[in-house]
Amino acid sequence: MGLLTNTTVGLISALPKGLVRRLASRYIAGEELPEAITRLQKLNADDFTAILDILGEDDGSGDEAAAIARARSAQGQYIRAATELAGAGVDAYVSAKPTHFGLRQSEDLCFELYDELADHCAQHDQFLRVEMEDHPTVEGTLSVFERLLRKHANVGIVLQSRLFRTGDDIQRLIGAVPTGHRLQVRMVKGIYLEPASIAHTDYQPIADAYVEHTRTLWAAGARVSLATHDDLMQPRLEALRAELDVGTDAFEYQVLMGVRPPLWRAWQAAGLPVRVYVPYGPDWHAYSMRRLKKNPKLLQQMALGIFAKS
Repeated sequence: MGLLTNTTVGLISALPKGLVRRLASRYIAGEELPEAITRLQKLNADDFTAILDILGEDDGSGDEAAAIARARSAQGQYIRAATELAGAGVDAYVSAKPTHFGLRQSEDLCFELYDELADHCAQHDQFLRVEMEDHPTVEGTLSVFERLLRKHANVGIVLQSRLFRTGDDIQRLIGAVPTGHRLQVRMVKGIYLEPASIAHTDYQPIADAYVEHTRTLWAAGARVSLATHDDLMQPRLEALRAELDVGTDAFEYQVLMGVRPPLWRAWQAAGLPVRVYVPYGPDWHAYSMRRLKKNPKLLQQMALGIFAKS
């Protein structure tokens, strides 16, 4: 991390929490579940479906017993969220990070917590997304997801076009889909700045890999959620969709709350399905700072988002 970025992160860390909270309100739907549900209902009223994420992840600190307790508490929050979404009639599903569910402590624990949550979501006719994080957690996340996929039809995964391994991971998952189930993937570029030895580091290779991985997934019959705000890449995805004759049951665009809403309103007006990712939770401040430290380019994106017209 360069001197300028270090200095900027330090300055942001020193800002009064209330000021940072006001800046973050565009991107984070409050600290409590009722606030998040209100945001989701407003999105539904504007004909956008949604995703609910509870901010937080296990950074590996603390003893194992405390970490396991945090993981079980996080799962309880997600069970409550799924229940409340169903009760409110909100068109949204939950999306959870594996380190939030104890992946660093135990793959078996992580699987157990996802397994129970997937059962709970299925009882409410809801979907569950398993998130993807930085490269040390990828293998464990895929192992947990493969186990889930053998039991549940209502689960999906996230894959990152930035990583060199993703093409092989796609083939691995295609081969792991049980009869009667469908592979469901959220394709992202990847927020984490990974080493050049294992990942693309420039825009064009990342974008090209994104399109080619989407081609492979669609050709295999997967449903692909296109998570992007890239108005240069999106026409390429639409051309690919036309080439492969991909129907509306096999894709949707996914966007982050507060990031370039005019763009996703334009996609919606063009008849494209758009789902909005909505994070909330009391961990919003620590989460935001962790993201900035792991990917300093987010500082530029934050500045653009704050000053962009909505």
